[in-house]
Amino acid sequence: MPELPEVETTKNSLAPLIGQKVTTVVVHQSSLRWPVPNDLDQLQGQTLLRLERRAKYILAYFGQAGGVEQNIALLHLGMSGSLTLVEPERDLRKHDHVLISFEHIQLRYHDPRRFGSILWLNDNTQTLLSKLAPEPLTDDFNTDYLWQKIQNKTAAIKTVIMDNHIVVGVGNIYATEALFHTHIHPLRPAKSLTLAEVTALTDEIKRILAAAIALGGSTLKDYVNGLGENGYFQQTLDVYGRAKEPCHRCSTLIETIRIGQRASAFCPDCQKFDNPI
Repeated sequence: MPELPEVETTKNSLAPLIGQKVTTVVVHQSSLRWPVPNDLDQLQGQTLLRLERRAKYILAYFGQAGGVEQNIALLHLGMSGSLTLVEPERDLRKHDHVLISFEHIQLRYHDPRRFGSILWLNDNTQTLLSKLAPEPLTDDFNTDYLWQKIQNKTAAIKTVIMDNHIVVGVGNIYATEALFHTHIHPLRPAKSLTLAEVTALTDEIKRILAAAIALGGSTLKDYVNGLGENGYFQQTLDVYGRAKEPCHRCSTLIETIRIGQRASAFCPDCQKFDNPI
């Protein structure tokens, strides 16, 4: 599933579209997580003015050249979605569900599992964004903030840092790696962490997400950015996806457990669970 670094990388790779006018919109499959709006073709004649990311959503602002915004499209890649720029004459692939043609190139939304979405940002969909927690790469996410959030939480720390009501965008890959690098067992009750551990974890989440963005995200299955390029961060992973392989730090075999229906890898020696409460 694309996580924050993959979504940020995708958004950045779509920058060549900014300033271009939409010429046609074709929807081959409207049944995504939520139905594609039946008036998506009103983008025809409008210009893409800017792109933003909020959590794992991409916000595309369209309007008239000169800066008057008319429509905001809210895009989510779901489990297997991708947005890629292609020449309009390129053959369609199975699962190319939405085609938005611009003056010089075409944007295609591809999603085999159809868990993604393309919606208008309006009063009905604003709730998808309004309750989201701070972005992890901003100053709003800091030691004091996380420390206050975990004081009464007995849930596993990994569950807590993957909660979009605590901090957005810290998915399974990056939570697993951040906990390894801070020597924190993923099952540790959140409120058992010391202030020093919270400081280290906050800093590591920021570091690891920034590093992943710099390397174009992680391509574990079929993720590509808007230019069709793979990410390379997976080549640096220390524990995620390495069950029964030796730890890069101590050579102990990596183990996995289930936390919240997800596999969670950890090193039993580097991440000892010695402070249960």
